[in-house]
Amino acid sequence: MKEKKQIRKQMQQHLADFTKPVYEHSSYQIAQRLFAESFWKEANTISITISRMPEVDTYQIIRRAWEEKKTVVVPKCYPADRTMVFRALMAFNELESVFYGLYEPIEEITVAVEKKDIDLMIVPGLAFTKRGERLGFGGGYYDRYLEGYGGKKIALAFQQQIVPSLPVERHDILLQNIITEEETLEING
Repeated sequence: MKEKKQIRKQMQQHLADFTKPVYEHSSYQIAQRLFAESFWKEANTISITISRMPEVDTYQIIRRAWEEKKTVVVPKCYPADRTMVFRALMAFNELESVFYGLYEPIEEITVAVEKKDIDLMIVPGLAFTKRGERLGFGGGYYDRYLEGYGGKKIALAFQQQIVPSLPVERHDILLQNIITEEETLEING
């Protein structure tokens, strides 16, 4: 646990050093790589988080999904039991600021979408390995949600977020692809 906290802190500090132009350009390159992938083109329903600096910018990806008539679903977290539900997002004004400055869908005006209906799950994280391991933000929400999920699981990351190894636990779910500004990693397994 202590090692994970230390890696999280180091990665957050490292990402905080990005200049706005580098951040914007790298996020754009990652998005363009994503849009070229067959799993993007074939997906009808895409789950994605609402990004905050210094996470890869997801606003441009959400806009593109809407332009392509895809359904975009974003997580609504329930801290009391550390669960989440994905809700369809039709416009950015359907979001509200919640804990830690995160934006989540407003329950009263959005509709819940079942796990089985999500084709492509874009999973957030702070650090990743080329083996598909990921270090999340510490809540365990995605590891719990991804149990039993049969669709495509990918991550978007800056090249600096790819590390040689991470402390892995039995419940950690592996990703199938990681897209950076330099490459698309395909994980076999």
